[in-house]
Amino acid sequence: KVTENAKNSLASLKRENPWLEPTLAIIQARNDQLTQEANKNFAKEIDLRVTHICLPEGSTKDEIVSEILRLNEDPNVQGLALDLPESLYSSKVLNAVKPEKDVDGLSSVNLGRLIHGDVCDCLVPPTVCAVMELLEDIGGKKVLLVGARGAEGAALQSVLQRKGATVLSCHWKAPQLQSELGHADAVVFGSMKPDDVPVSWVKPGATIIHCAHGLLSEKHNYGQQNNPAAEKTVGSLAVAMRMQNMVKNMERWIQSQQYRKWDLHCLKLQPLSPVPSDIEISRAQSPKAVDVLAKEIGLLTDEIEIYGQTKAKVRLSLLERLKDQPDGKYVLVAGITPTPLGEGKSTVTVGLVQALTAHLNINSFACLRQPSQGPTFGVKGGAAGGGYAQVIPMEEFNLHLTGDIHAITAANNLLAAAIDARILHENTQSDKSLYNRLVPVVNGVRRFSAIQLARLRRLGINKTDPETLTEEEISRFVRLDIDPSTITWQRVVDTNDRFLRKITVGQANTEKGFVRQAQFDIAVASEIMAILALTTSLQDMKERLGKMVVANDQKGQPVTAEDLGVTGALAVLMKDAIKPTLMQTLEGTPVFVHAGPFANIAHGNSSVLADKIALKLVGEKGFVVTEAGFGADIGMEKFFNIKCRASGLVPSVVVLVATVRALKMHGGGPNVTAGAPLKKEYTEENLQLVADGCCNLQKQIQITQLFGVPVVVALNVFKTDSPAEVDLVCKIAKQSGAFDAVPCNHWSAGGRGAIKLAQAVEKAANQKNSFKYLYSLELPIVEKIRIIAQKVYGAQDIELSPVAQSQVDRYTRQGFGNLPICMAKTHLSLSHQPERKGVPTGFILPISDVRASIGAGFIYPLVGTMSTMPGLPTRPCFYDIDLDPITEQVKGLF
Repeated sequence: KVTENAKNSLASLKRENPWLEPTLAIIQARNDQLTQEANKNFAKEIDLRVTHICLPEGSTKDEIVSEILRLNEDPNVQGLALDLPESLYSSKVLNAVKPEKDVDGLSSVNLGRLIHGDVCDCLVPPTVCAVMELLEDIGGKKVLLVGARGAEGAALQSVLQRKGATVLSCHWKAPQLQSELGHADAVVFGSMKPDDVPVSWVKPGATIIHCAHGLLSEKHNYGQQNNPAAEKTVGSLAVAMRMQNMVKNMERWIQSQQYRKWDLHCLKLQPLSPVPSDIEISRAQSPKAVDVLAKEIGLLTDEIEIYGQTKAKVRLSLLERLKDQPDGKYVLVAGITPTPLGEGKSTVTVGLVQALTAHLNINSFACLRQPSQGPTFGVKGGAAGGGYAQVIPMEEFNLHLTGDIHAITAANNLLAAAIDARILHENTQSDKSLYNRLVPVVNGVRRFSAIQLARLRRLGINKTDPETLTEEEISRFVRLDIDPSTITWQRVVDTNDRFLRKITVGQANTEKGFVRQAQFDIAVASEIMAILALTTSLQDMKERLGKMVVANDQKGQPVTAEDLGVTGALAVLMKDAIKPTLMQTLEGTPVFVHAGPFANIAHGNSSVLADKIALKLVGEKGFVVTEAGFGADIGMEKFFNIKCRASGLVPSVVVLVATVRALKMHGGGPNVTAGAPLKKEYTEENLQLVADGCCNLQKQIQITQLFGVPVVVALNVFKTDSPAEVDLVCKIAKQSGAFDAVPCNHWSAGGRGAIKLAQAVEKAANQKNSFKYLYSLELPIVEKIRIIAQKVYGAQDIELSPVAQSQVDRYTRQGFGNLPICMAKTHLSLSHQPERKGVPTGFILPISDVRASIGAGFIYPLVGTMSTMPGLPTRPCFYDIDLDPITEQVKGLF
């Protein structure tokens, strides 16, 4: 009966969770073939995996504990049981087993719950279950436990008392043993009965149950036939109960993975006034260990890869495990056209999730981009948020992190090296020589690699034996015939280095005169970064990397990374970078940091994968807050038209960040320059400037409404803003169609300062959502560009240069016309001219060139001149960045 129930329950679990393959590990430190066979047979009967770890007899407690700790961390083991000599069942050994894997229910955590009556939250030890099954109605009866010691004895006593029995316990040498045996209605022997205790001492008609480990026969004859007491042994019944416990454990585990409010230990803030520097605030807070945070939000041990104390990569297997769980609400933080100082989108993003989770007890996740080293050491500084709304530790966030940008740099430059090397080898070798080197004879055998076979298929050559290709087929196979003048793939470095904007390569004598002009881009401008942000799986990333077009051949056909044979190597370099990095806010709420494509060149959004994983983890009542780069005309438009198409996700709300400072600039205020003090117009009340500048806010609200998503304006309040200015902005925003407009003080107060924003976002998320894309992908490239220019930027029309028109024609001819558009435009104005503030109208948008990121999956027109390599200013941030040689603390980051 027990086995049948367990079998049916497990089958039901597997039907609902096809990926489920539970494994029970049993540590055995004694020679007990009967028990081992019983475990295997019962497990097989209910379709459960069981593995025995057989340690040598005489193993010490420390050796057993070491094996337990190993199995605790083994993701393939969901349950752990012990078959040991009685002398080894100590609290040290039993408590080494993780409570969630404790199938025998003997750890102090499980036992404590049992004794306190939390029966729903614990497992009853199998031996105890077996005793209770064998004992019939015991209410009001007297039960004697003899030799039942330790955790098992305590559990048995507790369960018997709960069933109404009077329970006494004594050991074998107790002087009153004979008397107690003569009065007990039932006797439970917890260990082997000594020969000097005759069964005749037992009250006639009493039930005797033997629980000693290793007793698997159902009846035992102790040579006392003159006593009609009923003798039973828990033996195989206890083994069946252990298997039933394993199934119960899996049921509890699956239930725990369903949507629930996180049991999150939030970190307390004590904001100071005046607000200290970002790095001082970050240092004053002690972050939780990242494995603790991971467990709080429902991640399993095998789903994280820990980098130090405060960072962890999250494995993509989580998406498969939670695929049937509904997504949470999806919130985008965008902004008005910013000043060069930025208006605090990252700070608002962090403040909003701190408010949602730490103050409103709503599951929420922030998804942020990883900052480039360029701005960190240049002018802008880091991107961890600021004040009391930031990601910690901020120096780890802003530097290296888990090495994703380094991986992108390595992959990008490997491909760049492959291009020039291929051209050199083709220029200096015959077809036969190239073929012999590309498909060498190894151990007397010549074989095509998998990527070479794929190239042959693309060429229409359906052969697999290298010896059977004709001379013409060999020539087509070995020669890519790259036209050097069409190479679009550049080398990258994650440093602002203006002198790499134009370089000459190939000047060494060994390159045999192959000299060409090239350039470096900053690493985050690499197409591989854009791919990382848009990919949905490892397989998808491999396919996208293979599709990257690096040049054209002499016939005008595209040459891809796949043609160069480098796709697999690129994927290997990117295999860890594809996993989002888990960090936390100042208040201990979870954050994903992943990808960081340039916002004015690429799409400027963090990764699809981070958003998808976060949406599963928060559950259907939770919120995922992600950020788009720069103003709504750039970052948000690309988020909707490019990122949402790639992910299939539908946004619930847009939070539009504004500042009084930026609005005054759009109203005609003096220039705002990074590093220079603000003019008095920005530090004194000026309602007229604010009112005039609200035209930009109104325009950005209108842009949001083009996509049918409710918008909440978050006014990021600075200490120089007057109450009248704040009220004016919120009033105009609401009149202009915003669902709500809320002043936010998260920079100085943490999540508490963004509670009203969080409440407004929660209400807006329940509004009717009529999300739609701005254009159809079937439209011609030029028409898609025109729609963005006119509807989003407010241009009168567009004007393509001859070069741009030529590229549009080429991409259309090559079959790339159905891709979305990623405009490369200044972020400092709605127009192409950075100095034109407010809402420019009547302008013609010039398209100087059109390029393609085929792997990432978009066409990007260049509006005017766009630099893909920033330069260092006269006084970069690195003047203030230093390392204390004693404490190893980083100084000067902001």
